[in-house]
Amino acid sequence: MMIRDTTPAAGNSIYDRDLDKSPANFTQMSPLTFLERAAAVYPARTAVVYGTVRRNWMQTYDRVRKLAGGLAAHGIGKGDTVAVIAANIPEMFECHFGVPMIGAVLNAINTRLDAETIAFILEHGEARMVIVDPEFSDLAARAIAMTGLTIEVIDIIDRQIEGSGRIGGITYDELLGEGSYNFRWSPPDNEWNAISLNYTSGTTGDPKGVVYHHRGAYMNAIGNMLTWGMGDHPVYLWTLPMFHCNGWCFPWTIAAAAGTNICMRAIRVETVYDLIGREKVSHFCAAPVVLNLLAHAPDALKAGLDHPVKVMTAGAAPPAAVIEAMEAIGFAITHTYGLTETYGPAVVCAWHEEWDALPIEERARLKARQGVRYTVLDGLMVADSETLEPVPADGETMGEIFFRGNNVMRGYLKNPSSTEKAFAGGWFHSGDLAVLHADGYIEIKDRSKDVIISGGENISSIEVEGVLYRHPAVMEAAVVARPDDKWGETPCAFVGVKEGSAVTGQELIDFCRANMAHYKAPKTIVFGALPKTSTGKVQKFMLRERARAL
Repeated sequence: MMIRDTTPAAGNSIYDRDLDKSPANFTQMSPLTFLERAAAVYPARTAVVYGTVRRNWMQTYDRVRKLAGGLAAHGIGKGDTVAVIAANIPEMFECHFGVPMIGAVLNAINTRLDAETIAFILEHGEARMVIVDPEFSDLAARAIAMTGLTIEVIDIIDRQIEGSGRIGGITYDELLGEGSYNFRWSPPDNEWNAISLNYTSGTTGDPKGVVYHHRGAYMNAIGNMLTWGMGDHPVYLWTLPMFHCNGWCFPWTIAAAAGTNICMRAIRVETVYDLIGREKVSHFCAAPVVLNLLAHAPDALKAGLDHPVKVMTAGAAPPAAVIEAMEAIGFAITHTYGLTETYGPAVVCAWHEEWDALPIEERARLKARQGVRYTVLDGLMVADSETLEPVPADGETMGEIFFRGNNVMRGYLKNPSSTEKAFAGGWFHSGDLAVLHADGYIEIKDRSKDVIISGGENISSIEVEGVLYRHPAVMEAAVVARPDDKWGETPCAFVGVKEGSAVTGQELIDFCRANMAHYKAPKTIVFGALPKTSTGKVQKFMLRERARAL
């Protein structure tokens, strides 16, 4: 009897035989499928609320397919860039699906940028079309004129604000009219295809174009749901700009959860509290500066908060005092961390039930840490910037934060040298400095460029800011280095004082010296409003310039 040799050939296991990919067992990941499912399963459920506008998921899906068809009728196709300059309105949400449905790439532009920077973005991203909110028509017109290019402009008509702001050939609704709700679309033939283009802040030169792919957007959208425990049908208030890292991927997350998008044009404390109460908002995202505004709102506004509201914050390390103030009102804070290059949040301060028994001050301190990796992030470490040797988990040794996983950008558009540098050693280099605690949680100490080196000692600007925020008169604070003949650099604090409060610079210096090592205390205090980006980040490069001029 002959026995057949079934030993697999080298490199060819039994699982590699006749078990191939097919349309039945493998599809390309794309968050566009979330919208299709929401419309199929929950067609009548409210998807979008904006003033008097209320649309369900089927109506939204119909409009998105019409948008895709209209774009195709205008010659927009795979790999073309479609820029959008708009506030958090329904049209901006729809563009997150309609543009990539035809293989084009969405470039949601920061509306707070100047015309020169927007012109650079339009040129660098090679925009074929610009969809413009009437509120920003003048800005968009100036920027487009600066490019010297022929770019088709589509005007959004918003009857909820004054003026039509027409600068283009046709309106957004007319573009939809050229499409059809029967428009046939399919997910990308490769999940690695670009889905969106986002630009960094460009505080040290021209902004860099960060390219997202469908797979990463899918993964981080799901990661938001898992990390935040959002469940089905969250009611999400758009306090975070959709142009910022595509709203941290939440346009796709809310579709996946078949939730409700509560749209709003601008952050106004009264409007936020009104919408939270009227629409029973369950979730919103905001930078710490927004949390600070909400925490210090009039008590009459806070009194309307009568149901649980979960808040995700990121964008800057939130002072423990701000977290404490928000939780005292009744908001449940989840602290996350990420960068434009990681699709927004990719790290979370995952909570442990045993921490609930701690005093609120200790809970706030723990919650101010950045935390651990998202469920969908494969690698996170704090390591030496040059050797990539991980730092000890002692809560003291500083290193750079590194990321690795599917929710890291494809790279920087038309900038191979920066991409190569960012991915050196097989990890994404964040440029943020942190320590690793014994429980595996990371805590940011500073951006590498924000560390103050005074007399050879490193001083974390974030640590000094945290102490300043604990003073009862301080509304906001930012600390930068000021050149010093003796020490090289010393901490200079820019401080905004709460309305009705009064405090002197020396009082704040004494307060810091009483609550931290004396050499870390600021030597200079400057009072006044702090310059911020549209996402609430303090523009420290401007403060450094002011400090040098003092």
